Amino acid sequence: MTTTTKALVMAGLLLAAASAQADIKIGFSAVMSGPQAAQGQDQYDGFMLAVEQLGGKFGDQKVSVVNEDDQLKPDVGSQILQKFLERDKVDAVVGLGYSNILMAQTRRIKESGVVAISTVAGPAPIAGKLCMPNLFVMGWQNDGMSEAMGQYVKDKGYKNVYLMSSNYQAGKDKLAGFKRYYNGPVANEVYTPLGQLDYSAEISQLTTAKPDALFAFYTGAIGVNVVRQLSQAGLMGKLPFFSDSLIEANTLAAMKNSAIGAIYGSPWATVLDNPQNKKFVDGFKAKYQRTPSEYAVNGYDAAYLLDAAVRKLNGKVSDKKAFADAVKSVGGSFPTVRGKFRFNTNNMPVQNYYAFEIVPQGDSFAVKQLAQVFTDHQDAYVNECKP
Repeated sequence: MTTTTKALVMAGLLLAAASAQADIKIGFSAVMSGPQAAQGQDQYDGFMLAVEQLGGKFGDQKVSVVNEDDQLKPDVGSQILQKFLERDKVDAVVGLGYSNILMAQTRRIKESGVVAISTVAGPAPIAGKLCMPNLFVMGWQNDGMSEAMGQYVKDKGYKNVYLMSSNYQAGKDKLAGFKRYYNGPVANEVYTPLGQLDYSAEISQLTTAKPDALFAFYTGAIGVNVVRQLSQAGLMGKLPFFSDSLIEANTLAAMKNSAIGAIYGSPWATVLDNPQNKKFVDGFKAKYQRTPSEYAVNGYDAAYLLDAAVRKLNGKVSDKKAFADAVKSVGGSFPTVRGKFRFNTNNMPVQNYYAFEIVPQGDSFAVKQLAQVFTDHQDAYVNECKP
């Protein structure tokens, strides 16, 4: 072996060793400003809590996280993703914002091949014809919780239900999911501008319609305003109220007793009884001095999922396809707060869904599990996916 050949071999070995010891770099994006900022902060805090519990490592590799605010703007989200891929050279992207943000990034995600994990959005197109092998939804396909509520409302015998939602992809998915399982008369289907805060006109219209029940999808501060205004109009506690994503820890802190009697669908709540959930809830409360939400859950589970995938590959994540395959394969075995979880062929969750109610507890309120509505529930679009 010549001196030149030996030098090349040594350089190759040194490069391989350096590569093997490189950090796992994660790009995390979510809305971190404005009225919906609490949701983005919860996703990030849940993710970082898990990273801390894992000793700052995925597998045996040190984790570094770059965090960015998409400002709830699709163009900003797209710029962030480009930065993650081209400048930061991340190994995986987590968060990815609301459905309108995620949909603006799908082409670049697919072309890049990078492992991408959505911690809030699960729009119908990416569950179906636009599915891709490297994009995973950690929380839920958009329709899932609404489908559970549709089934629950049907089981309880309600008729002539009034539907309300913000007017964007997720809102359309949510109401479509509710109707898919409710399969009964709809008093009205109202879509309001995303970000609208005053609902006096809509509530007046709702009162006039005299429905048997109301199903609503609104998130963050918008959802808080809806419930407060319904309460001021004397409808909360009088008109049966069902929701998806409107009731969670952050909104409850603002709604307080106004939310008593509200019923919502979710794959998770603090009251689920399993060891990983106790570890999560106790750890989150101790670290952040507040109760975690579903959004924090999704960030937390995403970190444990990535840890399991990195371990499976012994830290060698440079092969993007192998990394995505590993994420898919460990989806049914990583420790999850939900107790049970796996990815379907379209990389959407297969999981249980429950009905929970906000009930009075002394001078405050508590969450009560009413029913397990679905077991191992899969979304309605999986057969459209041709991975």
